[in-house]
Amino acid sequence: MNATATPSAPSAAGPAHGEAGGFAARVRWAVADGWTITRRDVLHWLRRPGQLVAGLLFPVMMLLMFGFLFGGAMTVPGGGDYREFLMPGMFAMTMVFGVGETVTAVSHDMARGVTDRFRSMPMAPSAVVVGRCAADMLRSAITLAILLGCGLLAGWQWNGTGGEAAAAVGLLLLLRFSLVWLGIYVGLAVRGEGAVTAVHTLEFPLGFLSNAFAATATMPLWLGTVADWNPLSSTVTATRELFGNPGWGGETWIAQNALLMAVVWPLAIVAVFFPLCVRRYRDMAG
Repeated sequence: MNATATPSAPSAAGPAHGEAGGFAARVRWAVADGWTITRRDVLHWLRRPGQLVAGLLFPVMMLLMFGFLFGGAMTVPGGGDYREFLMPGMFAMTMVFGVGETVTAVSHDMARGVTDRFRSMPMAPSAVVVGRCAADMLRSAITLAILLGCGLLAGWQWNGTGGEAAAAVGLLLLLRFSLVWLGIYVGLAVRGEGAVTAVHTLEFPLGFLSNAFAATATMPLWLGTVADWNPLSSTVTATRELFGNPGWGGETWIAQNALLMAVVWPLAIVAVFFPLCVRRYRDMAG
């Protein structure tokens, strides 16, 4: 779909749809506008399935490389199978790698003038960013489900209850939800392909400077401390605990309270970047 083939549904509401009625009416219009944008974004990647396949190939290759190529040389503190240690880290890393996809999509819409057209339409200021978030979350849920299946085929399994496994998946999607808002804000703020490439590059230190692939106890003290306080590490540790996989726990406060922090970190990120996204979209120069 090109820049001019944007949905026309939001404009059907009329110029005053955001002003007429009370709070409930404004919420209904905002939801309707957001759904229109979500549908538009979902149709984009459904029409280009190659992008979805390419996005899946990278984490699968990472899984095979670390699980089978390097896995024999890796040890897990306290014992246990390295692939079981690895998989929760890979799940979380996939949520992090989605940031670049969000930034790229938002940045491309701005470069092609699509965002400016949306701004000229009588729609809720939150609709574009909420619609992008909903579409990216749907894509992330599908990606995570496929990666869970690949992990099971590779010999990984969870050892807890079904409810604990569902809670672990919920924490992974909560992390992704928070990072979507970070990605939307960066996409609205950056300009040019070089900036987008830089964001993709920064995903790697954010992901690798954590306990996703190696326990922080094996790192130098200062580096292990930094990795422990990486929000990604809290989610990885919490999901290892809920999945019943080895490598969770630790002596530091942040490691011992990983379940709490796996909720606190994402909520804090959303609290900062959601209002920034809406304000940035509303205040952008035409």
